[in-house]
Amino acid sequence: MRTLLTGSKGQLARCFRDRLPENWELIATDSTSLDITDTEAVRNMVQNFQPDAIVNAAAFTAVDKAEAHVSTAFAVNATAVHNLASAARACQARFIHISTDYVFDGTNKTPYKEQDYTNPQSVYGRTKVSGELLALAANPDSVIIRTSWLFSEYGNNFVKTMIRLAGERDNLSIVHDQTGSPTYAGDLAQAIITLLQQPVAPRGIYHYGGNKSVTWYEFAQAIFQAAQQQAPNFRVPQLNAITTDQYPLPAPRPAYSIMDCQKIENECGIKASDWQKALNEIIGKLDN
Repeated sequence: MRTLLTGSKGQLARCFRDRLPENWELIATDSTSLDITDTEAVRNMVQNFQPDAIVNAAAFTAVDKAEAHVSTAFAVNATAVHNLASAARACQARFIHISTDYVFDGTNKTPYKEQDYTNPQSVYGRTKVSGELLALAANPDSVIIRTSWLFSEYGNNFVKTMIRLAGERDNLSIVHDQTGSPTYAGDLAQAIITLLQQPVAPRGIYHYGGNKSVTWYEFAQAIFQAAQQQAPNFRVPQLNAITTDQYPLPAPRPAYSIMDCQKIENECGIKASDWQKALNEIIGKLDN
């Protein structure tokens, strides 16, 4: 399978490349090799490569910066998605785009389903909803995967931040009133590959996340527990549970963003990410 991958320097793309089947041909691009906000550049790349699949792992993910850089966030998270979806349709390639739990407002009491009403509260969330809508409008065969709390051995993520801060501070204050599902990027990468291997191409929106929900405070506890198992002398800082109000940020976060992942399992046989197992496996090999 000839695959065009965007966002090649991000943690999801790096995990995807690690798991790529040997007989697949890959072009992995980043913002320097392909400006996905440039309609003509995307069209030319796709026409020249003629991929069987396009996987969009690129995004403007700086949630707080998006509040002040609206046009840039919209260009990357929405306009570029339209460009890629349109180009995929033109060459009859499968198109998979990654979205987020931030499309929801976090007021639910039960896990969000794919058809639930989106009501993003941040600029980032609004640009991601726009990307979903533009993808489906340009290419009804698009696959959109909403995921949450992504972590891996690569890039920047909460796991690596906690390990770094543990070496710098004696006390850490972590939010304990936001609940979600951590997702190992390697599991999401494998889910994408499995979707692309389906004999009948799926289409529409799917949720994919971790198999156990926690608060950020509980996630931090799990991280330090895994770190101590790897290195018994690992120094765990004092953890203090705080509320969202005590740690104000420019962009609002959903207080509850657990997503129901039953659809992707029922239709495609893809089980939710066992993030605790993955955490224990990658905690000792985090890159710098």
